[in-house]
Amino acid sequence: MNQYLITAYDGTHENALDNRMTVRPYHLEGVKKMKEEGNFILGGAMLNDEGKMIGSTMILQFEDPKELQNWIDTEPYIKQKVWEKFDVKPFRVANV
Repeated sequence: MNQYLITAYDGTHENALDNRMTVRPYHLEGVKKMKEEGNFILGGAMLNDEGKMIGSTMILQFEDPKELQNWIDTEPYIKQKVWEKFDVKPFRVANV
């Protein structure tokens, strides 16, 4: 499987955290499904100095790059513009 590191940053407008919290249940529902299907390795929220969520980091894996594109096309945080910008890099989890 191809593995990917996703680093995503939330918007910085005044309602950014509220927007994230509104969309979060849909995002987590998708993550749960990906975990059940073996595509989610790990992930979580990035925090600022006050402990508030400001973005996300995930390691995902897919057999085919088309599956990655499908995730990008359907991810609620992307569709609902919670993530202002995101980066996808090929990644390999260390086998230790």
